[in-house]
Amino acid sequence: MIKNVLKVSAIMLVLGLASGCATTGADQAQATADAAARDAAAAKSTAEAARAAADSAAQAAAAAQSTADEALAAAREAQSCCDANRDRLERMFERSQAK
Repeated sequence: MIKNVLKVSAIMLVLGLASGCATTGADQAQATADAAARDAAAAKSTAEAARAAADSAAQAAAAAQSTADEALAAAREAQSCCDANRDRLERMFERSQAK
């Protein structure tokens, strides 16, 4: 009878330790999962900030392209005007030389 009580006590002790280890393992797994969730949230936040910065940069680039297009149009108009003035002055010079 005492041997049976000792056997049962030993089995209970082993089961108690095993369940304690399982609980500790589960706690560690939960802690790891929580840490992973926090890291994922931080990564998502960083990615959203990077996307916002990229969107802002894209808008700035589009504005710069628009300004460059306007400057090119103005330069072409100025060149056209310059070419017209040169042609007019050459005709005037030729007329003055012909007299």
